Amino acid sequence: MLSIGIVGLPNVGKSTLFKALTNKQVDIQNYPFTTIDPNVGVVAVPDKRVDALALLSDSQKKIYATVEFIDIAGLVKGAAQGEGLGNKFLANIRETDAVVQIVRAFEDKNITHVHNRIDPAEDIDIINTELILADIETITKRTNATVRQAKTDKSVAAELSMLEKFKKWLDGGNILSKLELNEDEEQLAKELNLLTRKKFIYVINVSEQQLLTNWNMDENLKNTIGNSPYIVMCNKLELLLSENTEDEKKEFMTEFNLPESGLDRLIKIGYETLGLLTFFTTGKDETRAWTAHIGDPIPKASRAIHTDFEKLFIKAEVINWQTLLTAEGWGKAREKGVLKTVGRDYIIREGDVVEIKI
Repeated sequence: MLSIGIVGLPNVGKSTLFKALTNKQVDIQNYPFTTIDPNVGVVAVPDKRVDALALLSDSQKKIYATVEFIDIAGLVKGAAQGEGLGNKFLANIRETDAVVQIVRAFEDKNITHVHNRIDPAEDIDIINTELILADIETITKRTNATVRQAKTDKSVAAELSMLEKFKKWLDGGNILSKLELNEDEEQLAKELNLLTRKKFIYVINVSEQQLLTNWNMDENLKNTIGNSPYIVMCNKLELLLSENTEDEKKEFMTEFNLPESGLDRLIKIGYETLGLLTFFTTGKDETRAWTAHIGDPIPKASRAIHTDFEKLFIKAEVINWQTLLTAEGWGKAREKGVLKTVGRDYIIREGDVVEIKI
C-alpha cells in the first residue's frame, strides 16, 4: 500500500486536509502540537473504471486501490535537535513512501502562525533545513562507523566516497532529491532511509477567496519548490466538499471552477510521483484495482494479487479496460480477437485488466 506522510509547520492546515481525506474525526485546534501521535487513515483511490468493470461483470464486490495517509505532528525549528516533537516527527516520516508538505498561503487573524507571518517559501526552508540536519546526523554516524571498518576492510572506500558526496550536498543547504545519483548511491540512500531523498509533493493551502481569484505563487516560492510537483488548493473547502452529498459537491466545484477536487488530484499526483500504475481483475465475485510500478513485468505485478503468482506464473490474458467494456465482456472479447495472451516478459500497463494463469 502506498504510504504518504502529511507534514508541515503547526497551524498550516495539515489536520484539516487529513480529515477531508479520511472523514476521520481528528482534533483541529488553534495551537501547535494538536496532532501528537500520528493519525493514520486508509483512503480509497477514486476510480470510475472500477465502477464500470463491476457493472459489466455484475460483481458482488468493488475494491478500490488504497493510499495510507499519515498526519504527522507539526514541525518547528530545532526539530533535528529534538525541539518540540521533532524526534517523533522524524521517526514517523521515515516510514512513508512520499511526503506531502502543507504550506500555508492563507491569511487568517484567528489562526495564529507559529512565526507570526505568512511566508510559504520560508516555511518550506524551515522544514527542509530540519530534514537536512537529520540526514547529516545519519550520514555522520554511518561515516564514523565506516571509517572504523575501513581500517580492516578496504572495500568500503567506495561507500565513504558516496557518504562524502551526500554530506557535501546537504552542507550546501540542498535536499538530496535534487541530486543526481547512480545506482549504488541510490541504494545507499535507500538503505540509510534519508529523509530528503523521499519524493515531495507540495500543497499550497490558500483561502476560498484566493482560490476564486486564481491566486498565483510568487517567484520566490516557485524557486523554492523547483521541479517538485505541487497543488494549489483550499483545505477548508476540501473538508466542506468531503462532508457534502455528491450533488452539493458538484455545485461547489462549479462555483470554484474546479474540474476535480484537490484531494483527487493529490492522490493521482502521489501515484505519478512514485511511478505507480493501476491494473484490474474483474469477475462475478469482485472487481478490484491493484497497484504496480511502471515498468514491472506481469509476473512481478501479479505479486500484488498473490505472492505465489510471480513464481508460479505461466501466462495471462490481458485487455485494456476500455476495450473490454466496448467488447461487452471476456467472452465476446475473445471471439473478436481483442484479448491478448501474454508471457512472463509482458510489461504491465496502466488500465490493463488481467486474468493470471498458473
